[in-house]
Amino acid sequence: MRGMRALGLGVIGFGVVGRGFASLFLRRRDLLEEAFGRPVRVVGISDVARGNAFDERGLDLERCLRAAESGVDLGEATGAGGLPGMELASHPAVDVVIDLTPTNLSDGEPGYSHLRRALESGKHAITTNKGPIALRYGELKELACSRGLHLKFEGTVMSGTPVLEMAQRELAGSHIESVRGILNGTTNYVLTRMEEGLSYAEALREAQRLGYAEADPTADVEGFDALAKALILSHVIFGAGLRPEEVPRKGISGLSHETVEEAHSQGKRYKLLVEVSREGGSVRASVAPTLVGPEEMLYHVRGVENAISFRTETLGEVFVKGPGAGATATAQAVLHDLLSLARDLRGR
Repeated sequence: MRGMRALGLGVIGFGVVGRGFASLFLRRRDLLEEAFGRPVRVVGISDVARGNAFDERGLDLERCLRAAESGVDLGEATGAGGLPGMELASHPAVDVVIDLTPTNLSDGEPGYSHLRRALESGKHAITTNKGPIALRYGELKELACSRGLHLKFEGTVMSGTPVLEMAQRELAGSHIESVRGILNGTTNYVLTRMEEGLSYAEALREAQRLGYAEADPTADVEGFDALAKALILSHVIFGAGLRPEEVPRKGISGLSHETVEEAHSQGKRYKLLVEVSREGGSVRASVAPTLVGPEEMLYHVRGVENAISFRTETLGEVFVKGPGAGATATAQAVLHDLLSLARDLRGR
């Protein structure tokens, strides 16, 4: 690979996930270079809070990580003047744009603009940001296809547990009829602890203390995060461009300890379920707390774990369980997408 031009990665967003990816990249760079058949370098990082750094020869990621952890501006710490996100997304030295900015389910910004600029500039794009895929998937997919580019987003549904590519590739031809899953670890943890005796408020405070829930847990407990995943599944698996207002959504904040305890006494459990199914010529989706019995594998999914069940015509039920959040798990999703991109580009 000596003398070959390096594949340049531009990372937008250097929060928990971005730093998790940088750490994993340092451990797995040899694997990526073998997959792509050439050197792979992170040439740019852009973060609105932590600053920007850019070097066509490749950034010193260990120095970037130390700077971010200590609160020092990335550009100052590395001596490598940087580019803001939109400029990084179109720079000639960047071949793959990796958008790791926070999810915004109102309009998908700023992730949507980063991805669109990347694709318009001839870059492949990877994201863990649910907003752009949930709200603008059709548009972004069409743009990528028209330019012969790849748009990958495995981390948007079950983080590092690969379910989207499995549904599209490994289950190809099985005719997926419906999808039913626990796709939010925060709510699953809260419901598990309520079943064990805590009130909703106590369980939520514990989840926040342990880092499973945000200071403002609305997106999780009111079902907005699960809604985004329902939309992504409807787009990718069923080809339906559902809009948020077309998907009934109900969170878990209205569930009392008594209600959860009563269900438990009857041998059942409440789970916040995402359900997407094909009914005749239409596709329907919903998000709601649902009673599940021990005959279902979802009943046995506890704590912060995620799981999804595919009901197929030829295989029956295919069930996948794994972590659905966390820096390392989400970084693994980005690594997966890079390796998947390498296989696509090399025709494997």
